[in-house]
Amino acid sequence: MKKIFFALILTLGFMACTDNFEEANRNHYLISDEELTQDFNLLGSPFQGLLSNLFGHQVEEDLLHDNWTRMLGTPTPFVGGVNNTTYYIRWNSFWGRSYNNVMSPSLQVAKQADEGGYPVFSAWAKLMQVLSMSKLSAYHGPVIYSNYGVSGKANIYDKESDLYTKFFADLDAIQAVFVANKDYKGLTKFDASYNGNVAKWSKLVNSMRLRLAIRISKVNPALAKTQGEKAMSDPAGLILVNGDNLNVSLYGEKLPMNVICFEWGDTRMGSGMESFGVGLKDDRITKYFAPVADASLVIDHPTWPYKGIHSGAFLAAKDQRLTYSTINESFKSVTSRRFFTASEVHHLKAEAALRGWAGAGDAKTNYETGVRLSFADWGAGGVDAYLADATSKPINYVDPKEAKNNFTSRSDVTVAWNDADSNERKLEKIITQKWFNNFTNSLEAWTDHRRTGYPKLPYNTKNDSSADWGVIAADDFIKRMPWPNSERDNNKDGVADATTKLGGPDNIATRLWWDTGNPNNF
Repeated sequence: MKKIFFALILTLGFMACTDNFEEANRNHYLISDEELTQDFNLLGSPFQGLLSNLFGHQVEEDLLHDNWTRMLGTPTPFVGGVNNTTYYIRWNSFWGRSYNNVMSPSLQVAKQADEGGYPVFSAWAKLMQVLSMSKLSAYHGPVIYSNYGVSGKANIYDKESDLYTKFFADLDAIQAVFVANKDYKGLTKFDASYNGNVAKWSKLVNSMRLRLAIRISKVNPALAKTQGEKAMSDPAGLILVNGDNLNVSLYGEKLPMNVICFEWGDTRMGSGMESFGVGLKDDRITKYFAPVADASLVIDHPTWPYKGIHSGAFLAAKDQRLTYSTINESFKSVTSRRFFTASEVHHLKAEAALRGWAGAGDAKTNYETGVRLSFADWGAGGVDAYLADATSKPINYVDPKEAKNNFTSRSDVTVAWNDADSNERKLEKIITQKWFNNFTNSLEAWTDHRRTGYPKLPYNTKNDSSADWGVIAADDFIKRMPWPNSERDNNKDGVADATTKLGGPDNIATRLWWDTGNPNNF
């Protein structure tokens, strides 16, 4: 418990109070010509923080979508076993990290760069805003974006449909600057991801456009198609090879998942990873997790000795499941974290092909290329046999410590592509593989799961949802995060207006705009 309270105290430091936006956005420093010529230090130094804070920590990721997507599971019954993993909200702090640590400093950088005549730095800062707010919106729905820092309007949220239109427009403006300055070298000192290669940032812009286009493909298929085709036809290209992946440096810090697992003992392999990984004979789980030493935990699949914890489970005591699979020891030495991979782009293109978008190419080719790139990126073997496997299926899950957590797999998906399958079945295969690849980046997997219903993950066995935060049916999943109490308390008018834009009550059962709940529109 001390560890979770420590993490909570840290995150409370990031909680945003929108009443202070104008003060946060005040220019506290005057920029001299001398400072701007010193390797652009004043403009470039904030980017380490901007990039780092695109991700969260335990109470922002691990005990939210890492668990909800069944990639990881906690052995710890926090707060008497009633918490976010069982659909009762205890922690909600990504909002503060996003505004205080990305939006506020990036606004300052963009303003200073615009005033000083440094358009590439300004565009780079604005790209950080799109990356950050497109993530935050996937948690909450409407967020404060176009009005952020605007005097008299700083507390007004954008409706989601307007938000995505604004994202696409901002990506247009950013890309125009990058393309016009593709040989610019000023970012190099501050860019641990691409070493100042503006052309690679251009590929990220197009890849982000495609990600967002696919995200809204059910709710606004016309706009999605236009933006998706624009991304795929742009001469600047997409992230199509692993050498172009956006990996965000840890800047000497430990990967949060590493700390949570090995130092705090609060996370282990998830039940979904066991069900799909073992059942499909996916070698990537050997790169993600460690085998168990206790053979009695895996008597149903001894040749694949990996045991996960079901999320939303009945947990009596933390010590009961500490012997379940930890993450792989290799994560102790990683120096960066994946934000956008070529594998994801090929899976996006595979779905775009199913939807008939021009320039997407062949769905099968993209699907198989995406899997191959993922295996290569993670250092896994056996990809040829894996792609040819038309019989292996996800397995049922057994919790040796509590039978109430057992489940029968809802999915019978296989790996091998079959042209005779329906588009719905093909989509299930695409999203299942995309889910597997996005380990350590589970927000995208949670977004896909809400949008498409895939992979067919197991339901919670312990469901503590209630009228306090919204009721989730026993055969359903959490839909969103409510706005944080900092907003509810300090921006009541803004939240009230945002709730009308959300289209439902501010609780965990209200679907976001792009999560229509309708068929997948083929």
